[in-house]
Amino acid sequence: MYKSKIQVLLADDHTIIREGLKQILADTGDISVEGEAANGNEVIARVRERDWDVVVLDISMPGRSGLDLIKILKNEKPELQILILSMHHEEQYAVRALHAGAAGYLTKESDSDVLISAIRRIAYGGVHISDNVARLMVRGIRPSAEPLPHTRLSDREYQVFNMLVAGLGLTEIGERLSLSVKTISTHKTHILEKMQLANTAELIHYAISNQLAAAIHPVTDD
Repeated sequence: MYKSKIQVLLADDHTIIREGLKQILADTGDISVEGEAANGNEVIARVRERDWDVVVLDISMPGRSGLDLIKILKNEKPELQILILSMHHEEQYAVRALHAGAAGYLTKESDSDVLISAIRRIAYGGVHISDNVARLMVRGIRPSAEPLPHTRLSDREYQVFNMLVAGLGLTEIGERLSLSVKTISTHKTHILEKMQLANTAELIHYAISNQLAAAIHPVTDD
């Protein structure tokens, strides 16, 4: 069905990112940013208020965020089209985001014309999957002798895993996810057990070896 304007909700906790995206999309003529959200709870509230053609969503925001937020939004509005625009590399979150219900995944390094094309495609019921993500998905369904250890992690454990290899300590991870340090410590224990690794240093080495790590910072193990 033809839309006179594709109505978009922008969800990102950085004002400068939202302002830049609004400028890019304003120049298209057929895409209109009708709402903004700076954290996960605001996203949920905006989605409950009205229908949107596309939600452009940062997967890492204060409050509700990540894969859980995608699932919550799709549960609220099954027909909602979600495009993830993230700082995380495709290898880190793309496949899980698509499985959670997103219709596309882009990194913030993507060209503006790719973003515009993805929004248009998703608004009309399509999906946006890069060649790299397609390869990752095929690799995930192709029979193999043994799946990679990180694929055994739950979505929450995988989120904690990414924060650990990015150099965040247990206290900071707990604050970002609104969980106790004890809970994060338990997640870390389960991660190490499932991946059969001894410590955070081995997690980082694994992430780098499997191209799952973004920027690696000094680790403070607390």
